[in-house]
Formats: sequence, C-alpha cells, structure tokens
Amino acid sequence: MTAGIAAASLSGGASLNAAGNVSLNWLGSNAGEIVSMFVHHIVLSGIPTLAGLIIALPIGAFANRYRWAYTPTITIAGLFYTLPSLAVFVLLPLVLGTKILDPLNVIIALIIYTLALLVRVVADGLASVPEETVQAAEAMGYRSVRRFLTVDLPIAAPVILAGLRVASVANVSILSVAALLGIPQLGQLFTEGFQLDFYAPIIAGIVLTVFLAFVFDGIIVVAERLMTPWKRARTEEVTA
Repeated sequence: MTAGIAAASLSGGASLNAAGNVSLNWLGSNAGEIVSMFVHHIVLSGIPTLAGLIIALPIGAFANRYRWAYTPTITIAGLFYTLPSLAVFVLLPLVLGTKILDPLNVIIALIIYTLALLVRVVADGLASVPEETVQAAEAMGYRSVRRFLTVDLPIAAPVILAGLRVASVANVSILSVAALLGIPQLGQLFTEGFQLDFYAPIIAGIVLTVFLAFVFDGIIVVAERLMTPWKRARTEEVTA
C-alpha cells in the first residue's frame, strides 16, 4: 500500500481537496488492503473485549462477594489502565517471549486494559442486585452458579454492558497505536498517511475506526435489549 500511496501522492491523481473529500481513485486502487486492515482491526479489538469480559466476570464477582477484597482488587485493576499503551506493546514480547510483531502481544495488552475497565463495573453491577431478589432466588433452591447466571447477571447486565461499551470503543482506539510496531490494522493508514503527507488514508482510517466503534457499540446495545426484556416491557407500559 505504501507504494500505491506514494505514487498517488506524487502524481496528484488521488488527493484530498480542501473540503476534505477522499480521492475515489485511491480508495479504489487500495480497497483490498483497506478491507484486510479493517478485518484485522475487528479481530484484534473484538477478541480482547470478549475475553476481557469473560475474565472480569469471576474477578468482579469475587470482589463483590468478599468485600474485604473489593478495594485492593479495584485499585490494582485501575492501575493497569494508567500504563501507556505503546510501552505495554513493546514490553510484552520481553515478558511473554514472543516476537515484536506477534498479534498475541496486542491481544493480551487489550485484555489487560479491558480488565482494568470492567472489573469494577462488574463488581458494582452485581452489588446493585437487590438483596431481597437474592434471598428469593436462594429460597427457590437456586445455588450459587445457577443464581449468578440466571438472576444476578441479567439484573446487573445494564451496568456491566454499559462498561463494556466503553471498553469496546477504547480498544478500537488503543489498537491503532500498535501500527507503530507494524501490526496490520487500521492504524497503518494513519502512519503511512503522515509519513507521506497524504491525507486520503488518514481520513479513511478515521472514518473506518469510528464506524467500527459504532458497530461494536450497536451490537452491545442489541445484546442488552435481548438480555433485559423487562426493561422493554416497562418502557412500553409507560409509553402506553
């Protein structure tokens, strides 16, 4: 793609005008590579978001169940989010023994950031479950795991999924930094555009990154509506 951008930049055949219009010629000639970057961005940001949620659920449940563990658990998790993303991407290969260009480094780094955001959200979401609801479920014979999956989690879902929306958008954004290490994804459009002083790939990268963030956010919103049908019923009653 660099050669394609350089040629377009030098020839002036594909450029961004003062009004901000992306050259259709450039988009057409590089569509295949852009789609590949977009797919890589979906995978490298989507997997850590889902994996981070799965890992955060038991950790958050532990912090909620044992209140003595709440403060240290939340504090440690929060500290991870203060780590500079580029530094984490660079240091992880040394810790894991992987190559600098291994996508596993990015996935693990984003899982860490997802956990940093979601552990507290999960704990607070589960803490919002009314005590009388918990007691009623236990009186009906619901054991811990069953109650967690069928009672606690659905009630806490709005809080947890609100946090997941933030984490998913953050991961889409943070992932772009990995382009500085040569990891293929939409961030490469930014670096190549700046290096060649050619704005078409930069605009394309911004548009696609924002679009992907909206897609992830929309999927989570739909999931929340499916998991909380009583909220829809309540809204319909109020509207009626």
